[in-house]
Amino acid sequence: MIVRFVGGPLGGRELSTTSSTWAGGWLTAGDADWGLYVPVHCDPTTGIVLAEVRVAIPRRR
Repeated sequence: MIVRFVGGPLGGRELSTTSSTWAGGWLTAGDADWGLYVPVHCDPTTGIVLAEVRVAIPRRR
């Protein structure tokens, strides 16, 4: 499966992952900030998932 990221620190990048369902998560690359990405659309023909960044501040315990 290919995940395309929109906005945030990973905007414009693609991630190749396993063929299982991807539920999203906190991701970063290099020195970039962390971003919470959630899948918003899956093209049934190509299987490409579009993931948007959600503006959220992680809570610490």
